[in-house]
Amino acid sequence: VVGLVGSEMCIRDRYVEVKGLSEREVEADLAVWPMNITLTGNDLGILKNEIEDQMEEVYDFFLEQGFSKNELIRGSTNITDAKANIYNNTRYSEFRYLAKADLTIRTEDIPKLQKALAGSLDLRSEGILLGSKNDWRPVEYIFTGLNELKPSMIEEATKNAREVAEKFAKDSKSKVGKIRLARQGLFTINDRDPNTPEIKKVRVVSTIDFQLED
Repeated sequence: VVGLVGSEMCIRDRYVEVKGLSEREVEADLAVWPMNITLTGNDLGILKNEIEDQMEEVYDFFLEQGFSKNELIRGSTNITDAKANIYNNTRYSEFRYLAKADLTIRTEDIPKLQKALAGSLDLRSEGILLGSKNDWRPVEYIFTGLNELKPSMIEEATKNAREVAEKFAKDSKSKVGKIRLARQGLFTINDRDPNTPEIKKVRVVSTIDFQLED
């Protein structure tokens, strides 16, 4: 998709300044899902065994979903003494210890991950509450192919800018000459919309000054 960004143009010293836009919709090619298990208890030994057992069940679950061991990254397991922290407002709760274990899935197979994300609800029937480390966005979808798009998008934005410049030059009874100065904007990658974060919109705006000729 190409188009003019706004209608900004200025003519001074016989050149025209225009902006050219290039946009592409692409599919994310990498997904990262950081998750954790949280348990509480009063017996340190029992709690340690319980969280290790649950993590093994979660790990095996994702192996059964078709993920390789290279796609599953075990994080650390931490146990804290809530009552030992005088700044912890939960120190008067019935449970003394809090245990957390981390696991991250990093995969290029996004459909497989989305299927596993839905299937992970079955773990609740086994008493395992699997949480995402980022509640507002459980899975981060990433597009890594920007470098391959850059040349064609820059060319597209430049072509569009020239077309816009020619239109304005025609109205002023001039002709568009060589590029006097080109300023490439930053490439941005954003979600197409909140409901489909796996679809990305890549965008770049180039600002170009063209010489004007009689």
